Amino acid sequence: MMNTVIVNAGHPRWREFKFMVYRIFRNPSAVIGFGLLFFFVGVALAAPYLAPPKYAHAPYQMPHQGFSPTPKAPSAQNLFGTTSGQYDIYYGVVWGTRTAFKIGLFVVGIAGFIGVSLGVISGYYGGWFDEILMRFVDIVWSVPLLVLAMTIVVAFGRGLENIMIALALVEWRWYVRVIRSEVLKLRDQDFVQAARLMGLSDIKIIRRHILPNAIYPVLIMASMDMGSMVITASFMSFVGLGAPKGYADWGQMVALARNYIVGPPDDPMRFWYTVVIPGTCIILFVLAWNLIGDALRDAFDPKLRRR
Repeated sequence: MMNTVIVNAGHPRWREFKFMVYRIFRNPSAVIGFGLLFFFVGVALAAPYLAPPKYAHAPYQMPHQGFSPTPKAPSAQNLFGTTSGQYDIYYGVVWGTRTAFKIGLFVVGIAGFIGVSLGVISGYYGGWFDEILMRFVDIVWSVPLLVLAMTIVVAFGRGLENIMIALALVEWRWYVRVIRSEVLKLRDQDFVQAARLMGLSDIKIIRRHILPNAIYPVLIMASMDMGSMVITASFMSFVGLGAPKGYADWGQMVALARNYIVGPPDDPMRFWYTVVIPGTCIILFVLAWNLIGDALRDAFDPKLRRR
């Protein structure tokens, strides 16, 4: 009898989950987004087999043959050609997929954890902590993201790791405001008040009632940030603040081709592969996460999900 009650109680949640999945995948753009994401995940996982490292101690270092500044066209030896310095574009594209995931997951994970933790405490308890935190967030918001991130990188030293840390230290401000606004709407709801009357501790109320109902906008924003942070990191690598020369990073690869975006006057598209191939990877990676974010918004938004 007890098992029957538990199974029946779980049915509404299971039906809601199935409806959410149906809502996501009925959208053609969501199918494209997840398809692109699974492709990039497959490339990242299979990188050691698709492009075996030449340097076992440094798998992200792109192999190169010679030091000529003039790129070479795609050939049997170099499937996507070589960029300036004779770095193999194919190798850089494959291992750059891992770099893109590393940037996105690190920045979104750290920024999301800091922002959600501070935002929940600020919104739920309010008071002097909320006032001080929001004024500090206002100060941080007064400085544009790129300017603040570049300042941090210059202060602590160039490098991909410092770019990731700098972006995480800047991006958390978004998550604080979003989660705080959701918590402010939920903390005085009847079901939260009922939980207080039942004697539940604040930690249990936050964990069981506040976070599950407030986290959806954060998940959508995190999906969008997975792509936008890769673009930002690529830009910073392009201007010379990122990974060292030859590192498998899509932004670094575009930077290596900056002098060959336009070829000689008689053949301006001669070196198209040096920019188009890594640039296309950046565009498709960002597009995948944006399409997924749109699909999650449609699935989680109560105003849209039942249409």
